[in-house]
Amino acid sequence: MRKTFKLQDLDCANCAAKMENGIKKIDGVNDATMSFMTQKLVIDADDGRFNEILDEVVSVCKKVEPDMVILR
Repeated sequence: MRKTFKLQDLDCANCAAKMENGIKKIDGVNDATMSFMTQKLVIDADDGRFNEILDEVVSVCKKVEPDMVILR
């Protein structure tokens, strides 16, 4: 399953790259792209575990940039 999410309060391109790398390491994620310019996150992950994976994505992002929000 591939979904696109809007990001809110992403303030740093370097942080976006760190989060993207962390998301790609999550088990079940096939690919992920986080764009600082468009403030969007695209995740391609296993259908059956997508909501669980998304919770892990939020956790990874909070560690890098606590004020950023992924709008579901």
